[in-house]
Amino acid sequence: MRTEGRIFNGVALFLYLTAAGYAWWTDFELGAVEWIGTIGLILSGTLLAMCGLYFGFVARRIEPRPEDRDADITEGAGEIGFFSPGSYWPFGLALAASVVGVGIVFWMWWLIAVGVIALLLATGGLLFEYYTGARRGLE
Repeated sequence: MRTEGRIFNGVALFLYLTAAGYAWWTDFELGAVEWIGTIGLILSGTLLAMCGLYFGFVARRIEPRPEDRDADITEGAGEIGFFSPGSYWPFGLALAASVVGVGIVFWMWWLIAVGVIALLLATGGLLFEYYTGARRGLE
């Protein structure tokens, strides 16, 4: 986690420096600071800094992983986790999110409501997929 934190914080620092350079350059060229791009770069850097700080805090609380130290490839071998091989719920989530997006674009409140309800049902289906139904206890 320490490596990821350094990468995120390094890119955040780059974005902050880029935002300062962008503000200076637009002020020099246009006579006024172009605020939309400057604020976008600052917010992007802040988002990356938040992720980098989180990874840094987590890295202090856990023991170093093989990726964080100079380790052999075999030390990272083993089971990573359980991934659902044949679930249709991600497709339902994407479809429901698309319905919500179309409802927002055309500002149809009824379509937004239908999409949000479908999104909640698909989220519940994905969450409880291995606790109910035919796949119960397969994990």
